[in-house]
Amino acid sequence: MKKKVITIVSLVIVFLIVCATLFNFNTKKSDLKKVKVAEVAHSIFYAPQYVALHNGYFEENGLDVELILANGADKVTAAVLSGDVDIGFSGSEATIYVYNQGEKDYLKTFAQLTQKDGSFIVSRKKIDNFTLNDLKGKYIIGGRIGGMPEMTLEYILAENGIDPRQDVTIDTSVAFASMQGAFIGGTGDFVSLFEPNATLVEKEGYGYVVASLGELGGIVPYTAYNARISYLEKNPDVIEKFIKAIQKGLDFVNSKSSKEIAEVILPEFPDTSMSDMITVIDRYKKADTWPKTTEFTESSFEHLQDIMVNANQLEKRVTYKNLIYQQ
Repeated sequence: MKKKVITIVSLVIVFLIVCATLFNFNTKKSDLKKVKVAEVAHSIFYAPQYVALHNGYFEENGLDVELILANGADKVTAAVLSGDVDIGFSGSEATIYVYNQGEKDYLKTFAQLTQKDGSFIVSRKKIDNFTLNDLKGKYIIGGRIGGMPEMTLEYILAENGIDPRQDVTIDTSVAFASMQGAFIGGTGDFVSLFEPNATLVEKEGYGYVVASLGELGGIVPYTAYNARISYLEKNPDVIEKFIKAIQKGLDFVNSKSSKEIAEVILPEFPDTSMSDMITVIDRYKKADTWPKTTEFTESSFEHLQDIMVNANQLEKRVTYKNLIYQQ
């Protein structure tokens, strides 16, 4: 009888502990500020963001961040302007387009995550000692017109004496999410791909990674966070906390090994092996992809506009201070 009483009491205590734990978890979760973020793509390129998510940096700052894949800067912008999401995560060129279109409640950038182009040139054939001259006369799947990967490709070619409109054929008709499939299907001699796609294509024997556009294209606020002026004005505390979390993510990737980073973000990429993940992160580290701080300089912003002008996608330049949010 005594053993039975002890057993019952023990079960009650365990039940109460479980209930208390669940109650505290739900209470903490409900105390967090919900923030919806539309991301332009899902790539290892954005490792600092996923580190912030999986290491709990957003929660530490009182935020419950939900990532929504939008597949393209134009779609990210539409989601932010419509109010479907609070924050957009895309190339900074998107804020320039919106501003020049005369939008009153336009977008301002408040933090950068990457400072280099994240795509790689993948060749169908193996080329020893590749140079950009190997692209002459070739067919390249380049990405969407007005998107940073395609504009950066054009800029790099022009800077190296190759006319992107005469010396090569750049296919801009293939949607960003379909570029890998189109290349595997036989379209093009080269394709510009983000990771882990570039590594997967190489691993499966469909092509060879021959160059990094990031290393060739220079420093720009390549992928950054933006929000409408109205949201920024109403939620300065949320923006401050968000920036702190992202900064911790940047600090982590800039101070840890590729293996340590991979171990944290691997759940985001279940179809990518640990070894492939490390290879990709090594490539991004070699290209100096991730900045030391979320702030970016006026010169890098001007370089971004140089790239846009070269691609005939910008008629009117925008002043740095007009599109940069400063608390």
